[in-house]
Amino acid sequence: MKSIYIAITLLLFLSCNQKQTDSLQTENLQETAKTFGQKLSDAAISIIDSSIDYDPAYFSIQYPNGDVPAKKGVCTDVVIRSYRKLGIDLQKEVHEDMVENFDVYPNLEKWGMTKTDTNIDHRRVPNLEIFFERKGTKLPVTQNSKDYKTGEIVTWMINDKLPHIGIVTNKKSKDGKRNLIVHNVGNGQVLQDCLFEYKIVGHFKYLKEIPESKF
Repeated sequence: MKSIYIAITLLLFLSCNQKQTDSLQTENLQETAKTFGQKLSDAAISIIDSSIDYDPAYFSIQYPNGDVPAKKGVCTDVVIRSYRKLGIDLQKEVHEDMVENFDVYPNLEKWGMTKTDTNIDHRRVPNLEIFFERKGTKLPVTQNSKDYKTGEIVTWMINDKLPHIGIVTNKKSKDGKRNLIVHNVGNGQVLQDCLFEYKIVGHFKYLKEIPESKF
């Protein structure tokens, strides 16, 4: 009987210990998400510049860490430049995933592409949507502003034909109900209350370990 009692006690102890470990892991993940989201929000706000010329032209750029001319850009460049501030190169990451999984990206049917192109692949909203879904977390699309949190990515379809993308920041609308967005829809890289201005079609979270050299 004594041995059975000891065994039961040990099992209860291990069970409680596992629950505590699981709880700590969950808290750590939540803290990581909060910390990363804030840093991405800060990065997006740091690149606000209304003088950026909206230019969807094709540019030949270096690889990796290539960028279009500093005073030019489109909506995807907001996301790319913000992650670059944290030492994360979406040009490289998207390219590497496309090399291995080209068929899951909408290149052939949308643009007639039969191979990767490091100049443009990461600068296309549909490609980023696929990448964030594959490598990050796809979140629900709702009409509840509370569901869109700091550091998350939102994609829209403007007038049912123009894909668009932006970053949710920690800044609030004047009525305090919505997080403001850093995006570029033609007026430069700006901070605006536009979460529900267009039809939301995608909602993602992409967390990465930030290189220590960045902080």
